[in-house]
Amino acid sequence: MAIRVKPIPDGFHSITPYLTVDNAKEAVDFYKRAFDAKETVRMDGPDGKISHAELKIGDSILMVSDGMPGARTPRALGGTPVNIFLYVEDVDTVFNRARSAGAKVDAPLEDMFWGDRYGKLTDPFGHSWSVATHKEDVAPGEMKKRAQAAMEKMHHQHA
Repeated sequence: MAIRVKPIPDGFHSITPYLTVDNAKEAVDFYKRAFDAKETVRMDGPDGKISHAELKIGDSILMVSDGMPGARTPRALGGTPVNIFLYVEDVDTVFNRARSAGAKVDAPLEDMFWGDRYGKLTDPFGHSWSVATHKEDVAPGEMKKRAQAAMEKMHHQHA
């Protein structure tokens, strides 16, 4: 009798980011230093580059590989339209650790209208990260008021 295999392997969620980078070895080291990632799988290709790696950050898996035909990096594309949103217990510590490890600050840490303390970074490999700690549950009516006020403030700053 065949053993039933789980359709979603243990430790995975339904969605798992897979980042393609220039120099995956350096990227894995950066994610370890910046986000306390734990390397769980590493497959090196015959050229010495990483063909596949899996890192555990918090309760989630992040897959990483070097660029190859059919898998282009943010640098090869001139940037990335994708952002990885990472919830952590202590956003100030993680954000500052990532910055010290070499991430560029795109938006400094701030208490946001939706109830998160939040900041945005770009890692040294061109991937965009939002890092947050949820601080407040905001009721829908209050969220609508706060969002409108935030949008008006942003409009006036850029007008």
